[in-house]
Amino acid sequence: MSEPRAKITPHTLRQRRGGEPLVAITAYDAIMAHYADAAGVDIILVGDSVGNTALGLESTVPVTLDMIAHHTAAVARTKPRALVVADVPFAEAHFDFDHVLRSCQRLLQEAGADAVKIEGGESLAPTIARLVDAGVPVWGHTGLMPQQVKQLGRYKKFGLTPKETDQLIADARALEAAGCFALLLEMVKPAAARAVVDAVQIPVIGIGSGADCDGQILVCTDALGLTPGYVPGFVEKFADAGAAYREGLAAYTQAVRGRAFPRP
Repeated sequence: MSEPRAKITPHTLRQRRGGEPLVAITAYDAIMAHYADAAGVDIILVGDSVGNTALGLESTVPVTLDMIAHHTAAVARTKPRALVVADVPFAEAHFDFDHVLRSCQRLLQEAGADAVKIEGGESLAPTIARLVDAGVPVWGHTGLMPQQVKQLGRYKKFGLTPKETDQLIADARALEAAGCFALLLEMVKPAAARAVVDAVQIPVIGIGSGADCDGQILVCTDALGLTPGYVPGFVEKFADAGAAYREGLAAYTQAVRGRAFPRP
């Protein structure tokens, strides 16, 4: 019988820069976390995308710290080998440092996260550096930052101009210098993503940012074919779980109405 694989930590994850591609997926409950970990993913992100995917919200903006803590605790209870990362939700990282530290403290101590993810670039680097100094492992996030959607007015791709690419590189270097163990790069033109990867020494995990990143992340419902309606163009569906759900529930409905269930 083979030995169980060791728990992934921010330190071991950082050491895998440039090696076998890292696999990350979102999950928001114990069932999805169980199957994701059994599949061998490296990172389970309890993302604020829970708002769009599971809670019926129109964006990530209404997602609160209590919501993230609730879902993170459900994922952490499965005791996965994968690194469990909790999103720091809208505006939390922009309060005074004591408030930000308490928020991260809740996610690590109460909810059981292994690390947190924070959206932001150069302007947030000083706060992130203080968090890291306090013992909070931080996964940085730049490119498209969905928490900025009300300010942006829409979801858009970044790195389309030399100026945008230069800013992405500056943000990435600032986050690395602040102590982030990895970087999430969202919706960035592949050539610009390549420039970011070349500019830092920490793993860069992409979503909608091309194949040159050190790893990839997808929202679990997108990857499994469970998302009703619009799905981003960069997504590839790796299963049609939605069809299986529909067929199974339709069969159950028919069996009950036809008095075939429960059986004598």
